[in-house]
Amino acid sequence: MIAISTTPFGPIGIDWRDGALVRVDLAPEVPPGADGGPMAAPPERVQRAFATYFADPRVPLALPLRLAGSDFQRRVWAALREIPAGQTRTYGELARALGTGARAIGLACRANPCPIAIPCHRVVAVRGLGGFAGAMGGRKLAIKRWLLAHEGAVPAP
Repeated sequence: MIAISTTPFGPIGIDWRDGALVRVDLAPEVPPGADGGPMAAPPERVQRAFATYFADPRVPLALPLRLAGSDFQRRVWAALREIPAGQTRTYGELARALGTGARAIGLACRANPCPIAIPCHRVVAVRGLGGFAGAMGGRKLAIKRWLLAHEGAVPAP
């Protein structure tokens, strides 16, 4: 089931199935005037988890996840969940820890189906933010900057 949810940085799409988070879309196509109207609202548990994170980023999104991805992607996503709020790792640092290349880490981050829940925003370039969800600028990179500032990892824009 897909729902549009409001966040401090704008709408996100939330897809959950059988009690598990399947996908978070940071740039959903929201029909004009849609404010949760014809689409279902996320379950109360999901709404509470996101609201708690946005109130206090030190509280992780403790939601069950159903992730579709390769074994390598799942290994990277598990490592991302180990990075505490307020901290970052570079693509290279994560690559060395997992015995792979920085580009492979970037590709796994780009394939992350559940950003925020799997905090790929905490992975940055050696110089600067790097990309986010396959974007090198625009709304998605602004969301990465917002999330890192919210967590205290970078100064607010």
